[in-house]
This record gives sequence, C-alpha cells and structure tokens, in this order.
Amino acid sequence: MPLEYAGAGVLAEHVAVRTAVGLFDVSHLGKIAVTGSGAADFVNRCLTADLGKITPGQAQYSLLCNDDGGVVDDLIAYLAGPDEVLLIPNAANCAEVASLLAAAAPEGVAVENRHEAYAVFAVQGPHSDEVLEAAGLPTGHAYMSFARAELDGVPLTVCRTGYTGERGYELVVPSEQAGLVWDALVAAGEPYGIQLAGLAARDTLRTEMGYPLHGQDISPDISPVQARLGWAVGWKKDAFFGDAALRAEKEATPNRLLWGLRAVGRGIPRPGMLVRDDEGHEIGSVTSGTFSPTLKTGIALALLDPRFVLGEQVAVDVRRRREAFTIVKPPFVTPGVREP
Repeated sequence: MPLEYAGAGVLAEHVAVRTAVGLFDVSHLGKIAVTGSGAADFVNRCLTADLGKITPGQAQYSLLCNDDGGVVDDLIAYLAGPDEVLLIPNAANCAEVASLLAAAAPEGVAVENRHEAYAVFAVQGPHSDEVLEAAGLPTGHAYMSFARAELDGVPLTVCRTGYTGERGYELVVPSEQAGLVWDALVAAGEPYGIQLAGLAARDTLRTEMGYPLHGQDISPDISPVQARLGWAVGWKKDAFFGDAALRAEKEATPNRLLWGLRAVGRGIPRPGMLVRDDEGHEIGSVTSGTFSPTLKTGIALALLDPRFVLGEQVAVDVRRRREAFTIVKPPFVTPGVREP
C-alpha cells in the first residue's frame, strides 16, 4: 500500500472516505488459518475476547497477549465454525502470532500461515453498499458478520468490518485473482466517486476514531487495560494468554491510561512527543498524533498519568514549543457528522 496515490493525496483520500467511498489495498495484513477438531475452542483459550459470544458467520476483534499482559498483536477472528477460524493479524506480527499459536496447539489442530494465499481489500465510506451492490456482492449484513460470495467466478469473503469508522466492508480474496476483483471494484465505484486510498489516509481516519495501532498505542509493553481495550477481554473466561497479569492490573490502578488530546491552537502532535502538566512536569507521551482533516486541527492519542482526567488542559512539546491540548475521550469525530 502506498502512503498516498498520485493525483489525489492524503487529504482528498481522507475526505472521499468520509463523504463518498474509498478503496484500500490492505493485503499486507496477515492471514492465519486455524483448523481441526476444536479449533475455535483452542483459539478462545489463547485470545482475550470470548469467541463463545459469537456464532459462525461472525467476526470478532481480539488480542493476543504475552505473559506480562502486553499486546503481541490485535486481530480479527473470522469464525467459520467450531473447527475453522481465520485470523487477520497485523502484517509485522503475523509470523509471531502463527508461531505462538502453533506452539500451543493441541494434537489435531493445525495453525497455518496463509499470508501469501489471500489479498484483502477494504471498501469504506457512505457509498460502500452501492459499490458492492454494483459489483454483485452482498451488502447489508450486520456489523462484524461476513458472507461468502463470488465475483466473476472468484470465491471471496465479504465482512462488515473496517478501520475508518465509516460504514464499510473488507474482502478476503484469493491472491491469484486479486487483480480481477480490484478492477471490478474500481469500475463499480466510478459512479459513486470511488477514490483509491493509501496508508496515510488510513492513519488519519483511524486516529480520528481513536482506533489503536499496534506498535504505537498498543504493544508488548502496553496492555489492553492501559489502552482502554478492556471491552475486548473476556474477563469471565477461565483463561487466556496473559490473563493473570491483566486481571491483577485491572484490580489495581494502572500506571498510565490512554486518552485523546485535541489541540487548542495550531500544534500538530506526533508519536513520541512528551506531554507535560501546567508546571512543566512530564506526565506521559503521544502514541499517535496527526492533523485531523475533518476537524482541521491537531489530534493525538497519548498515554498519561492516570490522575489526569477528561477536560483538563496539558501541554505537548511540539517542535521545541509547548502547545496547549485538551484531554478528550475518543472518537474525535462521529461518522456522518461533520464539524465546520
């Protein structure tokens, strides 16, 4: 995926997704097949979310944690049935996730890295339904559910998921036919103003929604509790990777919490920038930061000392200046609602 496409740029791509429809090639995402007798139960004993709360044909956001409760990766689990689960992890972590699961898998359960076998395309935006319908693909199924389909004879999976906050779908396509499906989506989207979108727009869109990025907002050193992802943890399950550490941290007070920051002035925050209180003391750091094309101001996610709360004002060291920011609760924008 390029940072941006020639002739458009990150701002145009971002606006297209918020107002019309964008098409992302996210084939860099990993693909791991877990199959065999009891495959779903095995996955449920490893990942944080309770896979037992969904049924075949549904997907679930979940986390794979280490023994200390840090996040090895966040991923989507596609539940095909009790003996088949497809995992979509982040590209950089695919091999590690596959290795950890394979090492823990009982006899009869196979864990296969299928990264090269499939491409993944994301159709995101208010007109995503119209684009898929024009291509002859299913639409309208519930959020975090998926449907099997064909496009010009190519078998694929259409899931109501995305990383932008807008209505949208992600398509899992056999790699050998990926070009055919891509061209069909582009053609179907032309009447609706479809715009190819790259990595930079993907980042501004997900940051506006407060969606975490692994390696920045979550990592092996940042737990789901600190990142406010406790909703993706099945606390009533008997066990999962890292459960003891996470349960202990949940009962105690975490030493930092993830908040949103919105610029008071013109400062544009970037990852790694220090956050300070009104006396200049360091209280945390920015994990993700950017200019919001929707709000026309700087926004950030930041891990802060837990004593700081919603509505307080803090300072961020931006290019050797201390810029004022207000602590807010993401998302920064509501899809379909635009601020002037």
